[in-house]
Amino acid sequence: MKRYKSIIPSPLALAIVLSFVVYILALLYTSSGNKGVFYPLQLLLYYQKGIWDLLTFAMQMMLILVLGNVLALTPLFQRLLKSILPIIHNNTQAVVFTSLFSILLSYFNWGLGLIFSALLARSIGEMARQKEIKINYPLVVAAAYTGMMVWHGGLSGSAPLKVAQEGHFLENLIGVIPVSETIFSTMNISLFVIFLLLLPSTYYLLEKKYSTRMTNPEELPKAEVVVKTTTKRRYLGLSLGLALLAAACYQFVLHGLAALNINMINLILLGLGFVLYANLEQFMNAVNTAIISSSGIMIQFPIYAGIMGLLNYSGLIAIFTEHLVSISSPQTFPLYSFISAAVVNFFVPSGGGQWAVQGPILVDAAQQLGVSIPKTIMALAYGDQLTNMIQPFWALPLLSISGVKAKSILPYTFIVMLVGAIASVVVLMW
Repeated sequence: MKRYKSIIPSPLALAIVLSFVVYILALLYTSSGNKGVFYPLQLLLYYQKGIWDLLTFAMQMMLILVLGNVLALTPLFQRLLKSILPIIHNNTQAVVFTSLFSILLSYFNWGLGLIFSALLARSIGEMARQKEIKINYPLVVAAAYTGMMVWHGGLSGSAPLKVAQEGHFLENLIGVIPVSETIFSTMNISLFVIFLLLLPSTYYLLEKKYSTRMTNPEELPKAEVVVKTTTKRRYLGLSLGLALLAAACYQFVLHGLAALNINMINLILLGLGFVLYANLEQFMNAVNTAIISSSGIMIQFPIYAGIMGLLNYSGLIAIFTEHLVSISSPQTFPLYSFISAAVVNFFVPSGGGQWAVQGPILVDAAQQLGVSIPKTIMALAYGDQLTNMIQPFWALPLLSISGVKAKSILPYTFIVMLVGAIASVVVLMW
């Protein structure tokens, strides 16, 4: 375990290394087709173009993370947090309960699940230090990251929400696909139930295997107050919050589940934030805390957007994906879509960005092979969420809150990824 920790780079270093790797691959396997262009510099322009291509999406993702974080810091969820701690008396309970809450909350919103689970893991660490309970703190933190392996099949999943929105970039090819065919499909709900049973069980077995690997009490976090503010209720924010929630409800009345998309999720989170905080001061304190926890993602998003630009504009992503498609059949295409998404996610850890890159290719191939478009979308979603377990980009807020380094949790999440891969493949091929 220690040997693996020593060779795992930091998330920012990994993003930079991947930038150079993709640049070299594009230089070797693609060409400009324009003899008057110095291609090495042209590739740099592709990287630069990619940085700015995802500004709207980056803002949507930052909002969904920050607002999910803000919701996790509300007095309501803080009380929920405190109500959980008394039922945890040992390392086994800490690991299993943390993974369960991470999965359940991340299905609703990945930002909420990620941040609440991070706060839960930290609170467990603080309690263990105070009460001298022996825990494997990195394993508890790894359990808090579990929800990122179910998020894309949940209510904040980028690809299924994008195609459910009128005007999405593939509407002329596939139309608008309601979430009833993707997120709420029998296949997806079945996989979620399997994950809900299987993943906490996996952490239970990991806890037993590494039962002697307990964290030194002095390395556990010290207790600190997350949000300091007055609690006097004021009604300006409450009024706006209720108005926003009323607008969201009206959209659901008009359009049903078809109204559910990324913008709607952010609208609901913003409305809930205003309603659940007593006043604007309390709300803004939570926003400031959330932004600090999200700073690593904010600075790395342009780097990964640049990588996406290289993959997209050079044609490298088409070469990679079309090769997988060329060796597939209608029966195996969902599996190869899943594998390609899992690999690409390691280079472009953005569900929506990945759909923008791979979506046109996979949709065209699925139509040629006669494969279900909703199933193709979910195959990409499953592959994307799977390799989050070894791609630490989205773990940055978790690591910031818990005080644990990525190399401490990745050996555990790698094993969980393997288990999740088997479950995902079985459901896709069923």
